[in-house]
Amino acid sequence: MELRKLPYALTVCKVKAPEDIPLESEFYFVGRTDEELSLVCRTEDCPAETLERDDGWRGFRIAGVLDFSLIGILSKLSGILAAHRIGIFAVSTFNTDYILVKEGNFERALSVLAAEGYTVA
Repeated sequence: MELRKLPYALTVCKVKAPEDIPLESEFYFVGRTDEELSLVCRTEDCPAETLERDDGWRGFRIAGVLDFSLIGILSKLSGILAAHRIGIFAVSTFNTDYILVKEGNFERALSVLAAEGYTVA
């Protein structure tokens, strides 16, 4: 299975309102619940005003489109990283899964996964 590095720094934050989401950005995830409006975006695109903000994330995605019948892919990746004490922030889309790790653990995470047989591009 191939993992593809994202070429930019990421920020995870909470924003006040939908108007704060940088819709013109080429990369962002939004999650809205009855308690919060969360945003993951490139650090350079992060709104100036946020309720909470955590910078210093890097990410990679599982290459290709994952069929919904596939089971345990994210669990396997997160388990390998957990065994090496690397925390993650995971986001899923219709096509695939994205895993974010803190920048200080990024290269180590990729090395660990490569040692487990994953291809990193």
